[in-house]
Amino acid sequence: MKITLTQSEFINRFQKIRPNNFSNHGLQCLFDFFEEIDEASETETEFDPIAICCEWAEYDSIEEFWDEYDKDDYPDIEAIQENTQVIDLSLGAFIILQF
Repeated sequence: MKITLTQSEFINRFQKIRPNNFSNHGLQCLFDFFEEIDEASETETEFDPIAICCEWAEYDSIEEFWDEYDKDDYPDIEAIQENTQVIDLSLGAFIILQF
């Protein structure tokens, strides 16, 4: 049995289970990303907030990203995109598939 979630249901359920992992805008963008993947692959993504939190991370800036990843290896967003999936949130913020 599966339940289809709207964007607002996805955000509300996510925030109840894992309220501090992603911004509201980040959750909107993640939902849109999963929707695009589902449409392109004709599959359905399972709603698993814990797995999403383990696999994805949001950064407010590249400087925050450098706290966890080496600046010399990833000097800019393009270098990051060469190594993983990046979801641009605008104004310097982004979400990555952790690697």
